[in-house]
Amino acid sequence: MLEVRDLTISFRSQEGNIPAVRSVTFKVEKGETLAIVGESGSGKTVTAMSLTRLLPEPPALYQSGEILLDGQSVLGMNEKMLRTLRGNQIAYIFQEPATSLNPVFSIYEQIAETIRLHRPEVREVRKEVTYWLDQVGIADPAGRMRDYPFQLSGGMQQRVMIAMALCCQPAILVADEPTTALDVTIQRQILGLFQALKAKYHMSIILITHNFGVIRGLADKVAVMFRGRVVEFGNAEAVLRQPQHPYTRALIECIPRIGLKLDRLKTIDYSSLPTV
Repeated sequence: MLEVRDLTISFRSQEGNIPAVRSVTFKVEKGETLAIVGESGSGKTVTAMSLTRLLPEPPALYQSGEILLDGQSVLGMNEKMLRTLRGNQIAYIFQEPATSLNPVFSIYEQIAETIRLHRPEVREVRKEVTYWLDQVGIADPAGRMRDYPFQLSGGMQQRVMIAMALCCQPAILVADEPTTALDVTIQRQILGLFQALKAKYHMSIILITHNFGVIRGLADKVAVMFRGRVVEFGNAEAVLRQPQHPYTRALIECIPRIGLKLDRLKTIDYSSLPTV
């Protein structure tokens, strides 16, 4: 469904072009969950935003490579085609839902605007908003849609963001650190919600995270990014069980485990890692 081939992206600056993503290659099949894992600054979000060319050009510069959606080149699309692509085929959930939602509009107004823009054929918009709020597990959706973002908890705000993405009925859902601002209990609920929605709507998911601990049992494949490159790609369970790259092993060793008798968790020794 989605294929990224040898993608290289730089950002223009006074000092010249600064590479952010270098020769990135991966595939996402229909109904598959791909986790892109790496530390902050490794290029995960830049890669995700490039899938629909959300990066402003300039300063972003697509230096080489291809992004193919159902065999069609995203880099060759004009602005009208990109507007159709965004939301309808690839939808995003960004981290920090409190800053993604507009504080001066109700939940209904924000989801309804999305439906009117991407699915103008829908006549009963209020009914559609109620349906999607119910799908993401918000109790009394008909009543809560009148609320404003500040009246909702962080977990409920994230559920609203998921509903806003899903109401476009995308083929691919990109979730960029969707549980970062949430406590551990709510994180588990949100990740469980992704699993249930994926099974029900047969969509593909790209989950971006810095934490290997959240992908077990959720991701089918994993791409590990380090300094702008994919250094390891493969079946998620195989990568977790037998990581091949030293950076992947270092990330996994940083995960807290019950019964692990250490005074301090391990940290990554960058001097021991190969340069990329």
